[in-house]
Amino acid sequence: MTPAMTAEREIRLSFSRADEIHDGLEQAVDALIKNAAAEAACGILVTRHEPGTYTVALDESVPFGQTHEVLAA
Repeated sequence: MTPAMTAEREIRLSFSRADEIHDGLEQAVDALIKNAAAEAACGILVTRHEPGTYTVALDESVPFGQTHEVLAA
């Protein structure tokens, strides 16, 4: 797993093995929950861009206290 955090609002993740994905995404969501709680204005959006590549980000389109998942086109 290769994580990259940008401005404490988004974490970009790349996985080389499928068995790393669940734990890696869970850790990224947990890391952003503190920031989401501090702002109390947005939730967390998990986006799969392509196999093995994801972003986990604070997103104002997601209600506070929720986590949504999407597949990028």
